[in-house]
Amino acid sequence: MQKNQKELKSGSILDIKRDSSGKIWSHVRQKWLIETPEERVRQEYVCSLVNEYEYSLEQMHEEMTPPGARGTANARADIAIWRTIGEKKSQENPLIVVECKANNVTIEQATYTQGGNYANFCKARFFVTHNHRQTKYWKVDHSKLAPNYAEIKDLPHAGASNKEIEDILKSLRTFREDEFADLLHQCHNVIRNREHLDPAAAFDEIAKILFVKTWSERRMRERGERKNLFTVEILNQQLVKDPINSLFDQTKESYKTDKIFDPGERINLRPATVEDIVKRLQAYNLSDTSEDVKGIAFERFLGRTFRGEIGQFFTPRSIVEFMIRMVEPKEGDVICDPASGSGGFLIRAFEIIREQIAAAVDREYQEFSAEVEGKKLTEVKKAEQLREKWDQLQAQLDPVSDTERPASERQASRIWHLANRCIYGTDANDRMARTSKMNMIMHGDGHGGVHHHNGFLNVNGIFEGRFDIIVTNPPFGSNVEPSDVILEEQVKVPSAARERYLGEYGDPYKQALERVESAIGSPIGKLFSLPAKNAKGEVTGKIKTEVLFIERCLNLLKPGGRLGIVLPEGIFNNPSLAAVREFSEDRAYIRAVVSLPQETFNSSGASVKASLLFMQKFTAEEQTRFDSTKAEAFRETRDKYAEEIKAETVRLEALTIETKLKRNAEASKAAQKELADFKKRMEERIKTESRALLKERFAYPIFLYEAEKVGISATGEEDVNELYPGKNFPAELSKSCLELYGEFRENTEAFMLAEVGA
Repeated sequence: MQKNQKELKSGSILDIKRDSSGKIWSHVRQKWLIETPEERVRQEYVCSLVNEYEYSLEQMHEEMTPPGARGTANARADIAIWRTIGEKKSQENPLIVVECKANNVTIEQATYTQGGNYANFCKARFFVTHNHRQTKYWKVDHSKLAPNYAEIKDLPHAGASNKEIEDILKSLRTFREDEFADLLHQCHNVIRNREHLDPAAAFDEIAKILFVKTWSERRMRERGERKNLFTVEILNQQLVKDPINSLFDQTKESYKTDKIFDPGERINLRPATVEDIVKRLQAYNLSDTSEDVKGIAFERFLGRTFRGEIGQFFTPRSIVEFMIRMVEPKEGDVICDPASGSGGFLIRAFEIIREQIAAAVDREYQEFSAEVEGKKLTEVKKAEQLREKWDQLQAQLDPVSDTERPASERQASRIWHLANRCIYGTDANDRMARTSKMNMIMHGDGHGGVHHHNGFLNVNGIFEGRFDIIVTNPPFGSNVEPSDVILEEQVKVPSAARERYLGEYGDPYKQALERVESAIGSPIGKLFSLPAKNAKGEVTGKIKTEVLFIERCLNLLKPGGRLGIVLPEGIFNNPSLAAVREFSEDRAYIRAVVSLPQETFNSSGASVKASLLFMQKFTAEEQTRFDSTKAEAFRETRDKYAEEIKAETVRLEALTIETKLKRNAEASKAAQKELADFKKRMEERIKTESRALLKERFAYPIFLYEAEKVGISATGEEDVNELYPGKNFPAELSKSCLELYGEFRENTEAFMLAEVGA
């Protein structure tokens, strides 16, 4: 028999109960309800309110129409909770209202507004927006006009006193990026001061502990466990000698195939230090903290910790956001950053595509729901079809990190495919590669394709012609020398891994691996066209790292693939780099160039003025047309000067012979030099004019923008941002750079006319 509220004893756990006819028991209403996906979420959350927050069922009400909302269609709070049973009976205002959504529904601003409206209607001081994908808690200030709510960390538990509730209202704040960044910095300082470690070594230890915390929270959520392993209390209850390293071993085992940590690696901190760090971190649930907050906070912490040391690895968040929006990632795109640093570009692309998938699943469910509603079926049958559809769709969104689930089940998920087949990155710095992996796991995965590896060399899934999108901020200012040779250990792949990747990527992977293996012992530049070479094809000079990255990125792209890259402005206007610009123009459309302010990268320890270059690699047909146009332009220009060149060559050759016969060595030498200079001058003229003719015949518009405010100040603080719409968009501008680019692409002619008119 189903337990009711009177039968619940102290310490009892309230559980979900279902019957064989597709119904679920409502503990609050004491009756069977048709189990729709929405009803399932509500009844599971009622159990959480009883088991975790210790509210009684008699303090709750389901499907309550708020007094101020009477007459408003479908205005019913999913759950209302009163401070006491007496307050509920006397019809006083509830303390909390809860807005539940089915798990496939994306909770967004409209849901927050709906919850806030219900809370205002019935003067509740708190509201919750909830499904299994996201739970947020809000406080409501009824002395202000709507929107009058702010996010908080948690709800008051049952029996909270007036003072405790007031303290919650006053002290609980949104877990914002500054707060998280400060918390991480405090932990870092504790480790440095107590263990006497340098900043990098202290960072490695806090990274391990954060990794354990993230893993333990994810495991708790995915398995529905109530006990959080990452607390001082639980760690102290462990019978093992070293409880934190016991958890670390479990974490490493969960991610062993990714080789994030060496098998024998340990958390090298004294127990008192571990206890202090865990105590500081345990109050915060990283799983429930928005990924945007975690990402910004983590990057601020890293930037503050490593400023001047590895600060160049961090691209400002506003630049990351803008570049990702410009390249427009979508589901199915295979994306790479060959200089991934802390993983900012990859994380944001992953988030955007995951949001697209969730929205697509939501639309499909809503369309199916509307279709079912139009059928002549019983309510039970409708609910059964909705549950079946929901289960089918949920499989596309399920978390994918639990390695104990069958591979076939995990790999059926669209999110699994995104995380494991579409996101790739590499960084030559081992700390950054590890940080990138951890950062991506905190954001929901996508780490499996990230490697500690030289970005110029093929590795696993990163090789030529494979990517729809490359987006990167490569290192500036250094050179690739002829002495930088390819080492065997850089390209050697264990036989088991080789077979695995051959199965995933086929012959293109085999050919890519053979290319680098055949160059072992040779300069890295041998793999590229841009480095200077002698007649034997031997690399003879150094080349700027950023220049080589341009070629590497274009090589990695599929035909038609999109590139977004941060480059020093000298690439665009230095006469000595004209060949680099021509190399790029010969392989891809230049879609946009956005010039950034001088101070954009100051907070990362770089003073170089940079621009953002966006290109789209030619398709096979476009490349053929370009090459044909180029060859024809060259032939026409060469033919134009053929007679002049022939006549002058004949004259100067005759003069050379004549002076030689007269034994006038000086005059003969002068004639030879004049001929050589003439030929060189004409070659340059033909090259310049044929290039101009090529651009005329293969003409296309390029979007150019000079930005003044890009969301970050010279000191690294948040600033006005004209790149894309948002809270920091300057009031004096009507359109952002991103919006202007969209208009430019949609109708270039109209855009150009409008610009001229303006």
